[in-house]
Amino acid sequence: MNPQTTSAFDLPDRLAPKADPKLIADDERHFTAIAASLEQSIADLAGRLDAERRAPGGTGQQALDRDLEIHRLTARLRALRRFGLDLCLGHIVHADHPEPVYVGRLGLADSAGRRLLLDWRSPAAEPFFGATHANPMGLTSRRRYRWTRGRISDYWDEVFTPDGFDGHAALDDQSAFIASLGGARSARMRDVLGTIQADQDAIIRAGSAGALVVDGGPGTGKTVVALHRSAYLLYSDPRLGHRRGGVLFVGPHQPYLTYVADVIPSLGEEGVQTCTLRDLVAEGASATIEADPDVALLKSSANLVKAIETAVRFYEEPPTKGMTVTTHWNDIWLSAGDWAEAFDAPAPGTAHNEARGEVWAELLTILIDSHDGDAPAELLRRSLLRNRELRAAFNRAWPLLEAADLVADLWSVPAYLRTCAPWLSADEVARLQRPDARAWTVSDLPLLDAARQRLGDPEAARRQRRHAARVAADREHMARVVDSFSAAADDEYGAGLVTMLRGEDFHDILVDENALPSTDPDLLAGPFAHVVVDEAQELTDAEWQMLLLRCPSRSFTIVGDRAQARHGFTESWQERLGRIGLDRITLAPLSINYRTPAEVMAQAEPVIRAVLPDANVPTSIRSSGVPVVHGSTAELASILDTWLAAQPDGIACVIGTGDGRDAALPTTPRVRSLTPELSKGLEFDLVVLVDPEAFGDGIEGAVDRYVAMTRATQQLVILRRTEQAEQPGPTEQPGPTEQPGPTEQAERVGG
Repeated sequence: MNPQTTSAFDLPDRLAPKADPKLIADDERHFTAIAASLEQSIADLAGRLDAERRAPGGTGQQALDRDLEIHRLTARLRALRRFGLDLCLGHIVHADHPEPVYVGRLGLADSAGRRLLLDWRSPAAEPFFGATHANPMGLTSRRRYRWTRGRISDYWDEVFTPDGFDGHAALDDQSAFIASLGGARSARMRDVLGTIQADQDAIIRAGSAGALVVDGGPGTGKTVVALHRSAYLLYSDPRLGHRRGGVLFVGPHQPYLTYVADVIPSLGEEGVQTCTLRDLVAEGASATIEADPDVALLKSSANLVKAIETAVRFYEEPPTKGMTVTTHWNDIWLSAGDWAEAFDAPAPGTAHNEARGEVWAELLTILIDSHDGDAPAELLRRSLLRNRELRAAFNRAWPLLEAADLVADLWSVPAYLRTCAPWLSADEVARLQRPDARAWTVSDLPLLDAARQRLGDPEAARRQRRHAARVAADREHMARVVDSFSAAADDEYGAGLVTMLRGEDFHDILVDENALPSTDPDLLAGPFAHVVVDEAQELTDAEWQMLLLRCPSRSFTIVGDRAQARHGFTESWQERLGRIGLDRITLAPLSINYRTPAEVMAQAEPVIRAVLPDANVPTSIRSSGVPVVHGSTAELASILDTWLAAQPDGIACVIGTGDGRDAALPTTPRVRSLTPELSKGLEFDLVVLVDPEAFGDGIEGAVDRYVAMTRATQQLVILRRTEQAEQPGPTEQPGPTEQPGPTEQAERVGG
């Protein structure tokens, strides 16, 4: 779009009064300046990026700095190209400064240094989100834009003081928040940055020290807060920058991560690592659900995870008997005390497989120091390195270990499990044994993760050993070359050159001991400076250990709803988190439901209160005017066909047990089929709940029904099998949803 010839505004006819030049002329001029600055910034960044890529790579810190600069420029260029004028969210007018301040996804200035867009995360932009009529934060007015395909399709003005309305505000009876609620959903979470509300913004901007718990029911915006807080903290808190560990965002399942994938990049950040708990462990991709709930309960304990330390130490006990080591010159006695001294060489906390090299090096040093003969130390060392008996004894005493082998032994060797977890009863030890010790379940993942973290990578140790052997061979070859050259040198110049070649510094130049074979880094291994966890109410104590291992600072944003815990959550957040090792805990509640219509919540609330009378059920802020429909599962196909024909866009979801007993779903991207567990964290225009009684009894069944019902943003249909179907009246077919009427300020949010 050429800002000189095309208006940034594309308002529909019904909003013609908002197109009055008196209302939008200042914005048009500002957008022209933004467009010119964007064009220039993109050209400048592209030129700088091209120059960096053409520049010599360098070595060491120089190469690292170059790579980081290329990454920074690439990310900035990608963000600017992703948006056009829709970088701008709106503007605010301060009482003491009549010129509007425009707020954007990123900061932007023109060539003269004039600020055109204020980054939404900067302190000066806080009033754009936080101002209310009770606390205007120094504002007289605020304008928010709705962008559609790069042009403004609507905007809303709010006036906070009598001076704010000076003929340049288009006041609405329907706020930007409510207007955004009625829009159709898509396969990805929609952009809601421009409509973040004050209570959510306060949580987004809270400090990063300790654990912040965002506690709220369905539709209160927990997910939006979690995502935007990730981007905000990276921008505002220097302790969390990429060089200091960065931010890890943990979601409940893969459909959720796909749904929110665009949000953080759209906020100008690409450095946040996102994953599920399964992604933290290689075995997670194929792990199944633990079939025996008693076994799952035993493995959920943090104590069993901590037993991994004992399991590893079992392989770090020095031999209690000495041995004679034979060399080409004489025999050397290696006592039990010598073994113990070598085993004490690694610093506390060194991973087992990485410490192995240090123990071996110390063992060789002890043997060389104990040698009484006159053999050169280097020759003696080579002899010891080739001593098969010594190597075999060392391999038995401090073996290389694989995490999978260690955990599999716990489930197949009862005596080993009893040694590592002596508090388990004989019945519990027997229950934890299984025929196929490597048939991994989700409940095994915390133990596999703890074992891998404690052991380290055995392949890395092997690579390091091979590298050390290659360096030694290179040095030996270099020494032979120098000796040969020395024998041939017969003049003063040659003698001086030989002296230089024999120098240690010259050897270091020719033989690079630091050039270990490179491998792709594990981006999820940590440590991270901050971890954000969504749907945190589902994590067991054992699963929390996976995250604590990756965040030594104990800086967390914990997002969840105790009433949506499938296996119950009878404690307070403080009690649960204190038990797993977090002590600085701040609770930030959210109690307004912006997503779910009152009609749906009226039927969902009794479902959860039947099993959790004190559940934190949020108050819906809007009514859709569309009743909940009841019917038979035989009507599933016709209900979906009717809705698809009536709705030009939007997403429907059929939520059931996934047992395949119902009619085939239409093959369309606009209809999804999920279990209640995989629907958590998502939202859909139409939710069709199939045979909800089949979800089960007790807390788990009630929570699944409650979660599934509250995914609906417009309409809920509940279908039961013919013999169970409730027929309060003629079955209604879902038709076009009505737009919500005027009400208090609210917004469309996820979670």
